[in-house]
Amino acid sequence: METQNKIIKETGKAKKLVLLEKILRFMAIVILKKYQPKVIGITGSVGKTSAKEAIFTVLNGQVKVRKNEKNYNNEIGLPLTILGVKSGERSIIKWLEIFFYWLVIAIFPINYPDVLILEMGADHPGDIKYLASFIKCEMAVITDISGSHLEYFKTVNRVAKEKWELVKSLRKKRRAIVNLDNTQILKLVTKNQDQKKDNPKKINFLTFGFSEKADIKAEEVLYNYSEKIENIERVKGLSFKLNYQGTVIPVRLNNVLAKHNIYAALSGVAVGLEFKMNLVEIAKALENFSMPCGRMKPILGMNNTLIIDDSYNASPVSTKAALKVLGEIKSNRRIVVLGDMLELGVDTEAEHKLIAREFLKNKGDIFLAVGQRMKFATEELKRLNFSTEKIFTYKNPNEAIEKLQKIIQSGDVILVKGSQGMRMEKIVESIIKNPSDIKEILCRQDETWKSSDWEPV
Repeated sequence: METQNKIIKETGKAKKLVLLEKILRFMAIVILKKYQPKVIGITGSVGKTSAKEAIFTVLNGQVKVRKNEKNYNNEIGLPLTILGVKSGERSIIKWLEIFFYWLVIAIFPINYPDVLILEMGADHPGDIKYLASFIKCEMAVITDISGSHLEYFKTVNRVAKEKWELVKSLRKKRRAIVNLDNTQILKLVTKNQDQKKDNPKKINFLTFGFSEKADIKAEEVLYNYSEKIENIERVKGLSFKLNYQGTVIPVRLNNVLAKHNIYAALSGVAVGLEFKMNLVEIAKALENFSMPCGRMKPILGMNNTLIIDDSYNASPVSTKAALKVLGEIKSNRRIVVLGDMLELGVDTEAEHKLIAREFLKNKGDIFLAVGQRMKFATEELKRLNFSTEKIFTYKNPNEAIEKLQKIIQSGDVILVKGSQGMRMEKIVESIIKNPSDIKEILCRQDETWKSSDWEPV
């Protein structure tokens, strides 16, 4: 309670919201106690959602499993996931319906999931500790610890302390599944393993990564290509060799392009092993692993093109990573459609200019800039003598669509990326091959987003 009160003070939450969180917390505790599912908690600075999807892909079909959807990873979303309902938002009637549904499942038995896969976000100090206080996990998955949300945490060490609360809160078996390639995580694992053997708080780790010291290792990563269409090979996904305790098997990720997303697959391997699955079963399941909407998702585009849809959000780090992928795969031409990266403050100009240099480094052919901030990138391209005939600048995504549709050719690979407020999914929607697939494969397709157009940011 002390932790929650501190969060309330720091974030200025409305009293009604605090009351709602307390009610949902109580409701979640009742349901967890009644049905006693195994809970897998996932947290990290980046990679939480992709890890959640990989773990779900591996376990789905083995056990009855539920994962949190959308942004249901906080004090309100997680209890709603435990209940298996959607938010009542601003409707009192919907919240009453949720309450009565809770009464029914609390009194009468239902076919409740055996396993809950819960992504846990942390925007403020104390968030993870609060969630872990009533959601008791059998396993904790830590994907990454880095400098996100420093506005409230100030230092990476404080971020690390917060994320590690999930590991510290584990039940008796205390199995933590962690990315050993991350330096912050490696420090924490080493510190724990240096403790005395008879220490009851010592944690059992299962580590993954590319490191030789990891329990579950990825090796020899390659791109897979489909058969030639019109004399053009189209990238299909990644493959790698999975090494666990000396046993090595190939794994194909048919819908994954970014090598850093292999970490998500490895977390799925680790959880599968904990559920007594063999490596062949796990590898077969991972063939169906697909990235969440708008996160480096390969989509067939019009005119025999391939879209890399990374329109969910953008930061300097993720944009550089996306450009690196674009530069590594075979293509006729590499076209980028980049929207502004928001919330960079005093670094806005420098970071956008750096993106221009990354574009050139990764052999980009055509640059479409969307937004006022991305003009810094086009200015840098011109300064570096990149052809002005291959640079196009637009104020908003709607303006860029017509030009993009005219210039794309068979065999082009088109990277579309930008911060959430730039609504870059509208551009992907305009060049997709099968418009009937839009609701399933693009981000921001619910009625709230669809009914609102782009606004200047």
